[in-house]
Amino acid sequence: MPLYVFLFFALFIFFSSFFTVKQQTAAIIERFGKYQSIRHSGLQLKIPVVDKIAGKINLKIQQLDVIIETKTKENVFVKMKVSVQFKVIQDKVYEAFYKLEYPHDQITSYVFDVVRAEVPKLKLDDVFERKDDIAIAVKRELNEAMTTYGYDIINTLITDIDPDIQVKNAMNRINAADREKSAAEYEAEAGRIRIVAKAKAEAESKRLQGQGIADQRREIARGLVESVDVLNKVGINSQEASALIVVTQHYDTLQAIGADANSNLILLPNSPQAGSDMLNNMVASFTASNQVGEAMKRAKAFDKTEKKSTPKPPTPPHLPESGDVEGYDSTK
Repeated sequence: MPLYVFLFFALFIFFSSFFTVKQQTAAIIERFGKYQSIRHSGLQLKIPVVDKIAGKINLKIQQLDVIIETKTKENVFVKMKVSVQFKVIQDKVYEAFYKLEYPHDQITSYVFDVVRAEVPKLKLDDVFERKDDIAIAVKRELNEAMTTYGYDIINTLITDIDPDIQVKNAMNRINAADREKSAAEYEAEAGRIRIVAKAKAEAESKRLQGQGIADQRREIARGLVESVDVLNKVGINSQEASALIVVTQHYDTLQAIGADANSNLILLPNSPQAGSDMLNNMVASFTASNQVGEAMKRAKAFDKTEKKSTPKPPTPPHLPESGDVEGYDSTK
C-alpha cells in the first residue's frame, strides 16, 4: 500500500473524530444505533465510524402559529390565530429527541383541543374581551402535556380573531348606528342648551326692557307732577293742567311725525279740531268722574246715618218651661 494512501486514511480518521456544536444547540451521539451521550456547544470528540451524530436539537425559543376555526356560543364561526412560544428544556434533551417525533403536530393538536373547548362557551363579544383567559388556558394545558416530552411552553398569544365577513359587517353597522345615536343625543343636548340660553337671554332682555320702560314712565310721571305743580301755582287747577299737558303732547307728536318726510304713520283722529275735541272730552270726563265720586261719598254717608238712627227690636217675653204652664198669666 503506498504511503500517501495510508496518510490519507489517517487524516480522514483524525478529522472525523472532531466535530463542533453551535451555540444553543445540543447534539445526540449514538454508538452502533444506541444512545451514547448529549454534546453541547463547542468542539467535541467522537470515535470515528463507531459513534455518529443522530441528530441535533434547537434550544432556542421557537414560535408556532396555529390557525383554528371554531364557533362561539351563538353559533358564529370565527378564525383564531394562536401563537405558541416554546423551547426544549436543556436537561430534557433526551425526552425531546426520543419521545416525540413531531412536536409541532403535538402542540397543534393540544391547541385545537383547548380552543375548541373554551370558545364555544363564550359569546362573540366575550371572545374578544376574554382572549387572554383563553390564552392562559391553552398555556396551562400545553405545559401539563409537553413537559413530559421535554418542552417548556414560554407563552401563548391569541394574535387574531377573525369572524365571518357577514358578522363583521353586522357588527360594524351596529357600532355605526350606536355612534350615530350618541351623536344625535349630543346634538339634541346642544340644541337644548342653545334654546335655554336664548330663552334666558330673551328673558333678561325683556326684563331690562321692562325696567327701562318703567323708569321712563316713572320719569314721565314725575315730570307731569312737576308740570301740574307749576300750573297750579299760576291758578290752573289739576284737571285743566292735565288737559293742557295732553294737548301739548298731542301737538308735539304731530310735529315729530311731520318732521319725517318718509313717514306713513296716520294719527287718528287727524282733523284740525282734534285737539279741541280731545280737550273737551277730557274736561267732560274729569267733570263726570268728580260728580260720580261726590255721589258715592254722599251715599256712603247716608248709609252710616241710617244705621245709627234705626232702633233695635224689642226683646220677646220669657216663655215658661213646660212644667210651669198652670202658673203662667197670659195677661202679663
